Amino acid sequence: MTDTGDHSGDLWLTQVTQTPSPNADERPTGCDVDLLVIHNISLPPGEFGGRHIDELFCNCLDPNAHPYFAGIAHLEVSSHLLIRRDGTTVQFVPLNRRAWHAGQSNFCGRERCNDFSIGIELEGSDDTPFTDAQYQQLAALTGEICTLFPAITAARIVGHSDISPGRKTDPGPCFDWQRYRTLLAGLGTGDRRSDDS
Repeated sequence: MTDTGDHSGDLWLTQVTQTPSPNADERPTGCDVDLLVIHNISLPPGEFGGRHIDELFCNCLDPNAHPYFAGIAHLEVSSHLLIRRDGTTVQFVPLNRRAWHAGQSNFCGRERCNDFSIGIELEGSDDTPFTDAQYQQLAALTGEICTLFPAITAARIVGHSDISPGRKTDPGPCFDWQRYRTLLAGLGTGDRRSDDS
């Protein structure tokens, strides 16, 4: 699924929609990617479908389209990948570049998690179960990402709430971590992650 042919070395995945976001930059020199961060997002909150997430990540969200948008339309944020409710996926930022998804964050004493992480957004909310299609696609993408970046092990797959406690709650209590890990094991990638319970 990886295509590096015509993108000047950038890591874009095939079989996903590519929608480049301007909200990205180069990672610090010599910084290895060794963390995967799982998020959830819905715009407006609790509503699914539509193009508002894409618009936010591409700096074209209309602040007048919904009362909630007036407070966020100015934000410059992005994620590497978004998995919609039906499992279809959009890639906004090449995996080798830094997406702006984590904000103020800390993992094992290292701050600025955007520098060394890949962010995946699930279309959803803290209080809504995610779909079968989303779990299947998340597991498949995780397997591919871990092949590209072998330093990402099970202990280095976290939720946004893990790296920004008290500030963020996603992917939330409805995200089934055990189901996700079981799917990863079924793809044949579980052995490498056996250090994580």
